[in-house]
Amino acid sequence: MRLKYLLLGAIAVVAPVIGYIAAPVIGHSAPNSERVDAVRQIAASVGRVLGAASACREISPLRIKSMSDTLSDLITVSAINADETSSIWQAYNQANTDGQRSITTRRQTCTAAERALADLEKTVTPSQAAVPGVAPGQARSLPTVVTPAPAPAPTAPQQARPGATTPAPALAAAAGASRPAALARGVTETEIRFGISAPFSGPAKELGRQMKLGIETAFNMVNDAGGIHGRQVKLIATDDGYEPTRTAETMKQLYEKDQVFGIVGNVGTPTAVVALPYALKQRMLFFGAFTGAGLLRRDPPDRYVFNYRASYAEETDAVVRYLVNVRRLRPEQVVVFAQQDSYGDAGFDGVAKAMRALRREHEVVRLNYKRNTIDVDEAVAQLRKLRTPARAVVMVATYRAAAKFIEKTRDINPPLIYTNVSFVGSTALAEELMLLGPKYANGVIVTQVVPAVDSYSNIVLEYKSALSTYFPGEAPDYVSLEGYVAANVLIEGLKRTGPQLDTERLVDGLESLRDLDLGLGTMVNFGRTEHQGLHKVWGTQLDANGRYQPIELQ
Repeated sequence: MRLKYLLLGAIAVVAPVIGYIAAPVIGHSAPNSERVDAVRQIAASVGRVLGAASACREISPLRIKSMSDTLSDLITVSAINADETSSIWQAYNQANTDGQRSITTRRQTCTAAERALADLEKTVTPSQAAVPGVAPGQARSLPTVVTPAPAPAPTAPQQARPGATTPAPALAAAAGASRPAALARGVTETEIRFGISAPFSGPAKELGRQMKLGIETAFNMVNDAGGIHGRQVKLIATDDGYEPTRTAETMKQLYEKDQVFGIVGNVGTPTAVVALPYALKQRMLFFGAFTGAGLLRRDPPDRYVFNYRASYAEETDAVVRYLVNVRRLRPEQVVVFAQQDSYGDAGFDGVAKAMRALRREHEVVRLNYKRNTIDVDEAVAQLRKLRTPARAVVMVATYRAAAKFIEKTRDINPPLIYTNVSFVGSTALAEELMLLGPKYANGVIVTQVVPAVDSYSNIVLEYKSALSTYFPGEAPDYVSLEGYVAANVLIEGLKRTGPQLDTERLVDGLESLRDLDLGLGTMVNFGRTEHQGLHKVWGTQLDANGRYQPIELQ
């Protein structure tokens, strides 16, 4: 027997857009598999149309949200259980992503996308009155769908005719009159709030500013395209000055006062030592931190911690292998200049581990400086006293301290090779060195966790276009590019999770993310045992003009 559907009182879906004719009644007597398959097909068809439309700026986000709400209503009144709901939204999200890509890859034009949306609007007439407790024009939250209680059998005079459309009030009763679920912290009907604790004052302030800039660029893009399932994404920033003693207060402010849903893009390892336990205690998402430290990469991974970038161990491993295998240095000719805290420890441990992996057992020399200072005199003095002259320095520092160390040692040992991990702040470092003169910049190496900002890769071109749109006058930067990429990974996870958003659903959605192609030249992958999306390290080297040129590390 043909499956029949009720789409919400006055809602009728017709074939031209959805791909087949859906009859006007959803019959709960139909087998579950048939019912769910049919709703899933509708969700996928609508998802493709709305995905393509959301990638076109000329199409109003309100039109997209209206149709998304209508689909949500359809799923709600089907009175399916949570597993079936998740399955349907997964089909929608995948199709929505496919629709967006059809525009970005130019397989479809925005003219065609607008026409498809118009066709959908003509064949669907939303009826807010069909949703219990929602007045016309009122914003809706998405309900948690429950398995319906059996409805009383109708009396003989009220027996429904075969194929008749069930009125909306009767439908609500049959569905158990599902009420909207309480929204998660930091999530409203129109907004999702994320927080970032980073330095916006002090010697490392450029790192915080650039990270925030990149995240907001990605958030602005998705918001202008209609948001995430109709919700705008907002970033709330707090200044910890790159001092762990201030981080406890900034995290508490974000959680208790600002009521954020999760944390994204926090800057620094010593501050993460404080921020991470707080986030874990609250079971709050801690995503895309600007640090490669091992405390965020436990085995097995902490459930609520996700990293986009390669670790410091991977960066230092790559550069040690480069110095030994490509530049033909002896291990004892390589020393480490490091910040005297957990950031410096992470980088130094990475170098030591890389040396052991090369079966070069020797004690690695470490030259220290204090965080948030440029007092490098003691490190310079130690360098002068080395019995075996150094040929290369692996620097685990921030840009001002790194520049000061190079300034004070360049003339002592002109052939010295300087390398830095990505946290240094590549653009800020280049600017500091060029103020000193071309000889200080020329040849300085920085490992990166994103492609070169001067490249013509898809992700870089997209980032530059968005940056110039939302923050005109801001120059492309490696830190803001990382923030932009990390935020886009998070956005993809939010889209795939669906409108019924909470932390547990989002974590499950992120763990199911496979082979995400952002144009990086390598795929982003997560899993239950893999919470680091990318492991690739790029090599760059400054020239005498202060521009980074790509280099092969192998």
